[in-house]
Amino acid sequence: MKLLFDQFSSRASKIITNSYSTSFSLGILYIDKKLRGDIYAIYGFVRIADEIVDSFDGFDKKSLLENFKTETREALDKRISVNPILNSFQKTFHNYNIHYELIELFFQSMEMDLNKISYDTTTYEKYILGSAEVVGLMCLHVFTENNKKIYEELKPFAMKLGSAFQKVNFLRDLKDDFHFLGRTYFPNLNPVEFTLQAKKQIEQDIEMDFAMALPGIKKLPRSSRMGVYLAYVYYRSLFNKIKRMPVQGLLMKRVRINNGQKLGLMFNSLLQMKWA
Repeated sequence: MKLLFDQFSSRASKIITNSYSTSFSLGILYIDKKLRGDIYAIYGFVRIADEIVDSFDGFDKKSLLENFKTETREALDKRISVNPILNSFQKTFHNYNIHYELIELFFQSMEMDLNKISYDTTTYEKYILGSAEVVGLMCLHVFTENNKKIYEELKPFAMKLGSAFQKVNFLRDLKDDFHFLGRTYFPNLNPVEFTLQAKKQIEQDIEMDFAMALPGIKKLPRSSRMGVYLAYVYYRSLFNKIKRMPVQGLLMKRVRINNGQKLGLMFNSLLQMKWA
């Protein structure tokens, strides 16, 4: 029975999500149960690609990513895959009519991670579009449950939220990206010469993304609004912690919020959320 394999595939996506992201997993718990499996499916899919380019040192990353891309296309075309993560993702892809262009843009950004690129404004924006904004749009397809009107209305907000999250990740991971992966995503930035002025300029850009994203969160259907808002609160808190850190601090350690703090943030958010 394929139903049994589909159920196993869904559990596999959930396991990957829970294993790699505590904060994301907690946010999903506040999304309507009928939508959770699909968000797990999206996260599992993008997580595998990200791991290939970030973590599989000593292996042919380019070949592995190309194979995963080919397997993804086949899974979407045939509506099945023996890879449980792709089998789970293709089901979500078809159930919510996710645009294939989003998948192509995502892989373009993953391919950029295979090479040490000196990012300028154009390549920086291209990378964020494919690595973060399109992921927000994939999730928005699920959140709006095939309501095209609401999807189009909320599309710009979802892209800004994905952009804000990604830029916060760039700041948080500045040390590891530079020292271990040889990457610096911010345009024309040399971490060795990272200044307070450069940090403040990046922070102002992120503040604008957060400000533009929040009205869209408030317009989300009730089935997903709380979960997305909790993710917003977590990333805002992480960002505030980063803003308080000196420049050299970001180059010495990865900024974190422990699990106890995450739970506290989420509990307070539930109490303060007047518009839910």
